[in-house]
Formats: sequence, structure tokens, C-alpha cells
Amino acid sequence: MPVTLGLDIGTTSTIGILIDTDGRTLALAEQPVDLHSPSPGWAEEDPEQWWANVGAVCQELLAHSHLAPAEVAGIGVTGMLPAVVLLDRDGRPVRRSIQQSDGRVGAEVAALRREVDEASFLARTGNGINQQLVATKLRWLAAHEPAALARARTLCGSYDFVVGRLTGERSLERNWALESGFYDLTTGDLADDLVALGGIDRTLLPRVRDGHEVVGGLTALAAAHTGLAPGTPVVAGCADHIASAFVAGITAPGDCLLKFGGAGDILLATPEPRPDPRLFLDLHIVPGLYMPNGCMAASGAVLNWFVHELGGGRDHRALDTLAAASPAGARGLVALPYFLGEKTPLHDPTARGVLAGLGLHHTTGDVWRALLESVVMGFRHHLEVAREIGYPVTRLVASDGGARSAVWMRIAADALGMPVTLLHGHPGSCLGAAYVAAVGVGAIEGWDAIARFVRPAATVAPGAAHAATYAELYASYREVYERLRPLFLRRSQEP
Repeated sequence: MPVTLGLDIGTTSTIGILIDTDGRTLALAEQPVDLHSPSPGWAEEDPEQWWANVGAVCQELLAHSHLAPAEVAGIGVTGMLPAVVLLDRDGRPVRRSIQQSDGRVGAEVAALRREVDEASFLARTGNGINQQLVATKLRWLAAHEPAALARARTLCGSYDFVVGRLTGERSLERNWALESGFYDLTTGDLADDLVALGGIDRTLLPRVRDGHEVVGGLTALAAAHTGLAPGTPVVAGCADHIASAFVAGITAPGDCLLKFGGAGDILLATPEPRPDPRLFLDLHIVPGLYMPNGCMAASGAVLNWFVHELGGGRDHRALDTLAAASPAGARGLVALPYFLGEKTPLHDPTARGVLAGLGLHHTTGDVWRALLESVVMGFRHHLEVAREIGYPVTRLVASDGGARSAVWMRIAADALGMPVTLLHGHPGSCLGAAYVAAVGVGAIEGWDAIARFVRPAATVAPGAAHAATYAELYASYREVYERLRPLFLRRSQEP
């Protein structure tokens, strides 16, 4: 029975999975990733750490599954996007990656908005002018690290980098191209004039490929690094948030996934694009569908920060127990989770985290609950925007590590006013990468068989008791940001 391997180059960890075509997970493995933030709003990672993790994960998968290397029929890679990875002529990173959540480019975003008609840009590319665009990060590099940019011979994303290391071939998966702002929706390819907005030559960008397209076979060096067989086919891969939504069953209009990961993603399935500057637009894994989506720069990352810096030795579960004893609304606390600025729907890299209303009567559990509630308020903001655009939202599904928190899921159902479906056996984006590989190498025909792998589990129904409390909290959440926005901007401009 064919077996495929999926790798997820995630913000907080590198995860691998082996699956067979009957819907069984044969092995899982994981290695941590370090996120570097040397200056306010910065988010960087070391691609060489991703590659080291890939080797360790693949070898662990083989050891746990007791498979021979030649039994792996194909490899798929997924990852966060659009991370900016610059490689020299030998394929080595010239600096750490600039992550999609990085918020250093406020000046560059403002300059691009002055140069380009945003309405035309939005209609052509599907995305507005914001800190997500690769052009803004390239402009920052040109201004602050010109030597690094001059050494670059390839520009790609996180999973494109790993695919390149595995195969020795350059490639760009289509959704990286789309989110980069260099992709013309009408032609389905990169456009020279859009690439020029980043101040680079198009030769730095590899050819755009569909996710299930085979890029090449595993090189001898990569085989030695991973323990896999030389020549094993590797497909172009897929964006992590799109892969995660696909394997969660987000395939019908109105389906919506809430990803409670290091960042907070919200993704909707739709048969047609409706470009809006407040949301991103991606292609669904299923050909012919689209996936408008939003991303909160930091959600689980805020909780991890609290655990490490202020948790007093308590882990997430212990803090959840304290939060469960705190009432809805956290005794009047209002938190903003904008620790890395904010992406959608605000697109404000100057925004910062806030805890408003703090008093001596508040407890650690109140603060933890306020942080949990702040992320859900961000999701509520996205749902409000989606409905304003005209996207129906009829079903909510929760995934990723935060979905294991009972108190967080109760807050989500109550504050969003909709049932939240949890999943049984959802290992995340790595499963999507393995499935795409299976389609690419012909081990699985079509996209419907994903239902073999993931099943709905419990559904958390909303309660009416806290509806008014959360409506008031949401209004305060929005107001605190609006009142502090001029301060955020002013502070960002101070030396």
C-alpha cells in the first residue's frame, strides 16, 4: 500500500507525518523551532534549523514506522507563507528568514501605498497593500541590509526552500506567489511590473508550480540527511494554513476554520474570489475553489510568551484551570493580542499588546482568561468582516494546539455565538502535505478521499448566558485599539 510523507515547516515546530492511502497515520514526529525577535515587531527564523529538523524528523518517522526508505512513495512539504528566504548562488541562506508575521515594514507599506493605486492592485493581485507583501520586506532589506540583498540569487518561501534542499531544484508554489503580491490573477503567473515593485529582477524567482506537481527526486545528499531513498519524488507542496483547512474538511461554501496555533488563522471556502484589502486571498487545494483568509500575527505565541515570562512555572493546562475559575469577561480586563503588530483585518504593524483595566483584585487566572478572550475577539472581528464582504459563515471548525483547551473552546463558542466543531485525528498541515504528495505521485486519485483521514469529534454548543458580556467585551476590544492607535503610531516613530 503506498505511503507518503508530509513535512510542515511551522512557526514553532517542524512536524512530519507518514500516511497510507487507507487513511491511517503510521507515524508522527516533531522538532522545535526558534523564533527570533531582536527588535520590536521583528519575526525571523533560521532556515538551516528547518533543514536540520527535516533530517531529524524524517529519520524518526522511519524508525517509528519500521518502514524501509524505499516504501515512501512521495514527499510533500507545507509551511508558513509568505516567509522571505534569500539564498546565495550555492543555495545557502544569506540571512535569517523574514517571517510572514514580521511587522518592521510600516514605512515601506506607506511608501508603496503612495506609489500604487491600491484598488487596481487589489483587483489584479487579489490582495491589498499591507505588511504581508514580499515587496515591502525587500524594500526594507534594500534600505537596511543592501549587502545581503545583493548576495541573493534566489528568493523563495519556507517550504520552497526545503523542497529545494530535497531535490536540488528551484520552485515556487502557487500560493506563495499569490500572497507575495507578484502574481497576476488574470494571467495566473508572476508579472514583471509587480516584481519590480520589490526592486529585484525576476530571475531571482523560480518558476511557479501547482502544489501537486512533482519538482524532482531526492538527491543523494538529501537522502543521506533524511534516511530516505534517493530519487523519491517531491511535490511543490502547499501553504500551511490552506493545507490545514483542507484536511479539516473546509470544502463547502460557508465552512470556516479557526486555527488556534502560534498565529491565529481564519479560513473560508468559496467558489469565487471577492478581493478585499482587509483579508488575504489564496487558492484552495481543490482546483477551482478559493480560500479567503485572515491571520492574526500572534495568538498562541502570546500565550507561550506569558508561560515563559510570567507563568510562574505553570504550564498552559495549569493556567487554563485558573482561567476556568475566572468569569466571562475576566473581571473587566480587556486585552489586545497585537504583540507582533497586527495583520488582518487591521494591517497595522505599529499595534502592540495591551492589558487594560488591570487592578490589584485581578488574579493570574483573570489575566490568562483575558488573553484567551482577546484571541477570540480577533476571530470575531474577522467573522464580522467576512460577512460584510458577503461571504457566508455557516459552520465553524477549530484546529491546532489551542483546540485542545476546553476553556478556550468554551470561550470561542460563547463569544462567537456559533457551535464549534472539534476534530478527531487532525495532526495539522503536515497531513495536507502528505495528501498532496499522494495525489502528485498517483497514489490517490482526486481530493474527496481526505475524509478518510479526519473525523469530527465533539461540538461545543454556544451558551446564551454570556452573550451580552461578550458583546460588551467585543465593543471594548475594538474601542481600546481605536483610541490607542494614534499612540501606537507615534511610539513607532520615536527613535
